[in-house]
Amino acid sequence: MEEVYRFLKENPIFYVATMDGDQPRVRPFGVVAIFEGKLYLQTGNIKPVYKQMMDNPKIELCTTSKDGTKWLRVAATVVHDGRVEARRQMLEENPMLKKLYSEDDGVGEVLYLKDATAVFYSFAEAPKTVKF
Repeated sequence: MEEVYRFLKENPIFYVATMDGDQPRVRPFGVVAIFEGKLYLQTGNIKPVYKQMMDNPKIELCTTSKDGTKWLRVAATVVHDGRVEARRQMLEENPMLKKLYSEDDGVGEVLYLKDATAVFYSFAEAPKTVKF
């Protein structure tokens, strides 16, 4: 999981796919955090993506390295964590979020990845799979 976290931090714009009924939806995300040994994402509960993740918690995310020679895909189930401590950790690791959210605003939500399968791809190497 640490390798996935580092890759996402080094390449901070990644795309998260969800399902909206029978229609896939993809949008950019840019923040992750590690809290209590789990990889977390953050969004607002007023956004359609949050409702989509609550209706169907299976997601996939994808990003590429800055030079485009490596990429990462992660399939996982998201689990909502309503604890203020988890929201606080997200804000501490990603201070730019403090312009939009606070730990107790009733809007910012954090979700961790469960049963994740991450695959690192490269033009030069065989794929590498990491499960967490």
